[in-house]
Amino acid sequence: MTFSQKTKSMLLKGSVSALALTISGAFAVPALAQSNDGQLDVIIVTAQKRAENLQDVPISIATLRGEAIENVLSGGEDILALSARVNSLNIESSNGRVAPRFYIRGLGNTDFDLAASQPVSVIMDDVVMENVALKSFPLFDIAQVEVLRGPQGTLFGRNTTAGIVKFDTVRPSDEFTANASLSWGSYNTVRATGAVGGAIVEEKLSFRASALYTQRDNWVNNGFTNETDVMGGYEDIAGRLQLLFTPTDRISALFSAQRRELDGNSATLFRANIFNTGSNALNQNFVRDTVFFDGGNNNLQRYDNTGLTAKFEYEGDSVTLTSITSKQTVDGSSIGDIDGGFGAVFLPGGGGPGFIPFPSTTEGSIKEHNQFTQELRMASNGDGPAKWQVGAYYFNMDLALGTNPFFVPETILKQSNNSFAVFGQGSFDVSDRMVVTAGLRYTEDNKRLSSIATNFPVTPVEISGKKVSWDLSATYTATDEVNLYARAARGFRAPSIQGRDVAFFGQPSTARSEVIDSFEVGFKSELANNTLRLNGDVYYYRISDMQFTAIGGAGNFNQLVNADRGIGYGFEMDMEWQASPNFVVTAGFALNKTEIQDSNLVVPVCGSGLCTPLDQLDANGNAIVNGNPFPQAPDFTANFTARYSVPYGDDGEFYGFTDWYVQGETNFFLYQSAEFRTSGNFEGGARLGYTKTDGSWDLSAYVRNMTNKVNVIGGIDFNNLTGFVKEPRVFGVSLSVRR
Repeated sequence: MTFSQKTKSMLLKGSVSALALTISGAFAVPALAQSNDGQLDVIIVTAQKRAENLQDVPISIATLRGEAIENVLSGGEDILALSARVNSLNIESSNGRVAPRFYIRGLGNTDFDLAASQPVSVIMDDVVMENVALKSFPLFDIAQVEVLRGPQGTLFGRNTTAGIVKFDTVRPSDEFTANASLSWGSYNTVRATGAVGGAIVEEKLSFRASALYTQRDNWVNNGFTNETDVMGGYEDIAGRLQLLFTPTDRISALFSAQRRELDGNSATLFRANIFNTGSNALNQNFVRDTVFFDGGNNNLQRYDNTGLTAKFEYEGDSVTLTSITSKQTVDGSSIGDIDGGFGAVFLPGGGGPGFIPFPSTTEGSIKEHNQFTQELRMASNGDGPAKWQVGAYYFNMDLALGTNPFFVPETILKQSNNSFAVFGQGSFDVSDRMVVTAGLRYTEDNKRLSSIATNFPVTPVEISGKKVSWDLSATYTATDEVNLYARAARGFRAPSIQGRDVAFFGQPSTARSEVIDSFEVGFKSELANNTLRLNGDVYYYRISDMQFTAIGGAGNFNQLVNADRGIGYGFEMDMEWQASPNFVVTAGFALNKTEIQDSNLVVPVCGSGLCTPLDQLDANGNAIVNGNPFPQAPDFTANFTARYSVPYGDDGEFYGFTDWYVQGETNFFLYQSAEFRTSGNFEGGARLGYTKTDGSWDLSAYVRNMTNKVNVIGGIDFNNLTGFVKEPRVFGVSLSVRR
């Protein structure tokens, strides 16, 4: 399934003529579990691969509904817009609109390589999106997002030491539905999404087709070439077709195909020397709409990916059998001016802005990628006190990566990964008030790296690991309104290979499996006649052989290392309050503290010599990072939304909606410096509109990043004091219809 130019034009024109395409519910009620009687609805989650009430699951879970997702994405932002919208969740990227990096409770991986493993697993419609480029698949026609905090090693296995971000799309049904939405805003930003579905053969065969078209014009100037509006634009098109076949009331087969094509000048805008030595405050070198590049081909970026999935279920009298088979592919490339400026001190005319010791332009690409997964599961479906499920899982990935740094020939490496697991989980109602759950999983994981094209011989590298994961939890119904729970879990991240340094005349590096032991206790409550949902938890985890990536330094390294131990602890609170039938508030807060514990672990500091290290240095000038926080681990996150409506007429209302988040101090690298850290990122948005109470149409005006706050989210340290930032302010209008 590919999108030709004719198809792209039809998608856009069809979207506009249909007055816009979005997910069910459009923007009428942004992400709130709300019902007509003024009480909060039950939120159903599948965190344990069963449909369960959120309040009954002994896991720290936060959810976002489709309406909220569309609200934050209306200004054209990608998946990074979800960062901090959920407590303890951080998302950043140095690869433009692809390869996002996820962090939960401070635990993630800063590795920017396209083969990097992450301790946060992204699951879309029951399929793991393992490669970082797959994790960036655009969000549209999403029913719900679940963020599972803490290791999920029993049911989801390897590489879930931090948690899971789980996306569930809207499934086909016999009921005919059609909806459309169009948003237009600053920089000619267009977001058009849509879905239509219903029965083909009543009670036998149904379908759902959904699509996304989003684009932005180039809006960033190149001050070096004096070209205007040559970067920052993109065209991102995606579609999904689902068929649900139910030949009997016991058998179902769901087939899904999805495709994404991204094209534009949307690679990350690296900006040279936007900090002064000794400060993380932006200086005069930062200009929002101007960069000074002498390389990078105007930040050209192109990616395509395709996914095919088949899910079969048979519901017997006492058990349900499930099979999920999926194949995912992705290919593409990005090129960027990594030094963030032009020229160099040794070249005629010098360079700038600021100090540029040498030019650096790098292209990274996925030449070939194939991921195949197969899961088989058998689960009880009775109403008795005991519930159980067992299963087996197979994962295979073949990947060829290209790296073209500076002016040397391209390096191409091939990586393969095979994993197999068996698992089981059971729960038992000890009494009317207490449920105990236990799970176990055994996993084998194997990786191999070999060279296809390099500038010098590279010996193939093979690593493997075998681990047992487990969890044990208990839920106690203290009152009709309050549940208490406790959970202990062990998870692991499979051993890793990093081959990027081969392109920089280095050798591959490896890291042993990391193992996490996590403990948490919490409560889940629905108070004030079910108008107030208040959930909270406290947690502690420790990680043995923790995998980190040492990035930068004078050699521009990207090497895997193991720390003896890492620890994290904190607490989280989530609240939804239906203050009145017309006023709804949500709020959240999380305190997350992390610490590296390894007195022997040292890493290089900035290669430019311009930064101000805050750590003690050893005799070789390397930073001793023992006691430092994890990189990209905010010490706190907070978020807030409010919606107020005024009825108008018999079937409509005017409404206002606002959403905000704040992110605490965040260190970018393993070492600490005065420059490469943030101290208080925040962002807010608002929407004013009129909607029909039945959701049939909605007209509104919106603004994203309404204060135009410049939020720095990362840095490059090997050349100068380079940084990169989040999206600018975007404002516009949106119209949606639904049937």
